[in-house]
Amino acid sequence: MSELIDQSELQSRAARLVEAARKAGADACDAIAVTGVSLSVDVREGKVEETERAEGDDVTLRVFVGKRTAAVSANRLDDPASLAERAVAMARVAPEDPYAGLADQDLLVKEFPELELLDTKEMTAEDLTQIALEAEAAGLEVEGVTKSGGAGASWRLAGVVLATSHGFQGSYMSSRYGMSMTAVAGEGTGMERDYDFDSRTYFEDLEAPAEIGRRAGERAVRRLNPNKLSTRTANVIYESRAARSILGHLVGAINGAAIARKTSFLKDRMGEAVFAPGIQVVDDPFKRRGAATRPFDGEGTRAERLDVIEDGVLRHWFLDGASARELGLTPNGRAHRSGSGTSPGATNVTLMPGEKSLEELMAEAGQGLLVTDLIGHGVNGLTGDYSRGAAGFWFENGQIVEAVSEITIAGNLKDMFARLVPGRDLDNRYSAATPSVMIEGMALAGS
Repeated sequence: MSELIDQSELQSRAARLVEAARKAGADACDAIAVTGVSLSVDVREGKVEETERAEGDDVTLRVFVGKRTAAVSANRLDDPASLAERAVAMARVAPEDPYAGLADQDLLVKEFPELELLDTKEMTAEDLTQIALEAEAAGLEVEGVTKSGGAGASWRLAGVVLATSHGFQGSYMSSRYGMSMTAVAGEGTGMERDYDFDSRTYFEDLEAPAEIGRRAGERAVRRLNPNKLSTRTANVIYESRAARSILGHLVGAINGAAIARKTSFLKDRMGEAVFAPGIQVVDDPFKRRGAATRPFDGEGTRAERLDVIEDGVLRHWFLDGASARELGLTPNGRAHRSGSGTSPGATNVTLMPGEKSLEELMAEAGQGLLVTDLIGHGVNGLTGDYSRGAAGFWFENGQIVEAVSEITIAGNLKDMFARLVPGRDLDNRYSAATPSVMIEGMALAGS
């Protein structure tokens, strides 16, 4: 892939910026250089709607003058000295930040593991068009599907280099392949739509386009003629796609920045049981071919797999350098680079599976709501109060009896976490990976 991304040029850009910043008077600095190329194709009704190719370069220099910091970004690096001087001048008039600074040298990555982040298979527009057309055709073949909402396929290649004034330099390249299909079932005001998709680091790991299209069509058809539920309390099962949002609420609640600001409902729960015994949540930055796998974080800090929830007990926050300093803790390699600075976050986080299939969870629950789609973002991170619009299926005696929609699910995440029961159907493709989960006794607001 050297003809598309020149890592040596990225390394040179970052090194030149660091050198220029030190000459301009920065006490410390780091520079990140990113480049990428992407190609995507969208089709509808057997015809190409859009083909888009994008190439981009970006460099960001972050400088520290005492406890003052500033950052500047550019698409080109024609004059490193001018960029560095501007950054240093900005830092000198910035307010002091007692928690600002580079990562401690003894925490920096020294060895870079092989993580299988780069597939060398280059895609053409013709390749992607064929994938998208195949997915769309399979969706349209499903009985009850009346039209296509479109299908797409994409390919992306990216390169990253991070260099710091205290001697760190690391780089990696990554690839990503994806496809999706949206199907529409029914006619007029009774139309329903649904979709399916896949995204992988290696092309060979992608599901067949026909499978994606078929599942999109089947999901759309089974949503036809939904009814409304009366307001009630019921057991709720989130299928794995919807359950990822529950894991996302946990990730947000144990973000070190939220803990430092005291804006998380879990801020005082370290070392306490947050989930039921047996529940495990792990975060693994070194998962091979993982969606969020990386050899180093946004500060060059080494990381390791964290057992975030161990036997139901909360064991770790996600920490970058600034949040760790504010909390008096040690960073754990979870810094994400975001423009002018870093923020803490998860990598490949997984709610480990339980022992029962989705069907067994439904049988155990007896009757309740199977959630397949969530709407809105009604979650209060400070209190844990939860309210989301939902659609899915009502089941009785463990069997689906009808499609339902226009439902609001309400509760509190503290109680929801404590009652959560994971299934065994782990969907391990994405950076947030979960099986289906069951939560007893949720409030449902309907008609």
